[in-house]
Amino acid sequence: MGGILILEDGRSFEGEAFGARGTRVGEVVFNTAMTGYQEILTDPSYAGQIVTMTYPEIGNYGVNPDDPESRRVFAAGLIVRNVSPMVSNYRGTQDLGTYLMEHDVVGITGVDTRALVRHIRSAGAQPGCVISPAPSDEEARRLAGDVPSLIGVDLVRGVTTPEPYEWTAGVKPLHPQDDVGPALALERPYRVVAYDFGVKNSILRHLVQRGCQVTVVPAYTSAEEALSYEPDGIFLSNGPGDPDAVAGVRQEVAKLVGKQPIFGICLGHQILALALGAQTYKLKFGHRGANHPVRHEDTRAVEITSQNHGFAVDADSLPEGCRVTHLNLNDQTVAGFDSPDQRCYSVQYHPEASPGPHDAHYLFEPFVEMMKAHRAD
Repeated sequence: MGGILILEDGRSFEGEAFGARGTRVGEVVFNTAMTGYQEILTDPSYAGQIVTMTYPEIGNYGVNPDDPESRRVFAAGLIVRNVSPMVSNYRGTQDLGTYLMEHDVVGITGVDTRALVRHIRSAGAQPGCVISPAPSDEEARRLAGDVPSLIGVDLVRGVTTPEPYEWTAGVKPLHPQDDVGPALALERPYRVVAYDFGVKNSILRHLVQRGCQVTVVPAYTSAEEALSYEPDGIFLSNGPGDPDAVAGVRQEVAKLVGKQPIFGICLGHQILALALGAQTYKLKFGHRGANHPVRHEDTRAVEITSQNHGFAVDADSLPEGCRVTHLNLNDQTVAGFDSPDQRCYSVQYHPEASPGPHDAHYLFEPFVEMMKAHRAD
């Protein structure tokens, strides 16, 4: 059965349907990771987006119940060059097509993804729709033209937790014999309030693994309510879309700055910047993948990082007292900043990876050290 992807500018890409049937709309983006499609699909940061995988062979190791990054699939659709019907991995319990069908996600295979990605790089990420079975050209263009831009849309409201909850699970070993970290994880001496803008499970696991007792709260939690938990630190999570559109959150975060140590990742990094008075802007096609080079400005070491974002912090707008700590080497955008006097820092990329390299795992350690120092004051 045929399927089609059509973009707002009228460019279309045909293929074969797999997964669910129907019409899905969203911003069409691409991810350069070779693996990790299950984690990508279940990352709430992909809410409202149709994801194109640049690696040509997808699905060969299947999916499993251990690797989801959230409670469900959040991506609106999936575009691949070739989907493998065969699962060739001892951890795989299901093929990708069946997984998409169960989660009501429309996919298209057989697409010329190289041509699609080159077009997005040139024209920019843009609204589009993926349709299976394929309708008439006229109907497809009408549907694509009706898809709204993500600028100014609060996507966090659709992914955040409705109620606070405690997260207690640490990092899971891939194999029983693997060493996953220190015994400190069993003690959990530090209480952390984690704002859920679309948080990934792996981030929460890394916080627990480093001795944090984690309370996850809704994105729109007031500063007063967050402080009522008597936390040692505040964590601002990843999430989807435009940070400027998340109504009222920057104002609440601003009330927390200077009161408790703060660590932000991805959307949390952008919201922290806004809370400090900086500005953000939309990138032409964003950064999504597990192979993005970032330079640590203090050590000059280069990390290979996992990234997923369509907006960035304007370096020139950062206020006095803030400094850029990490730089994206592909386009020189801000990949991290800190404000030592206010005990807060953040990074634009994903130190927990999942999927991706582990170069940046160290970034959780300064948060623990800040909480330790704050408690001692």
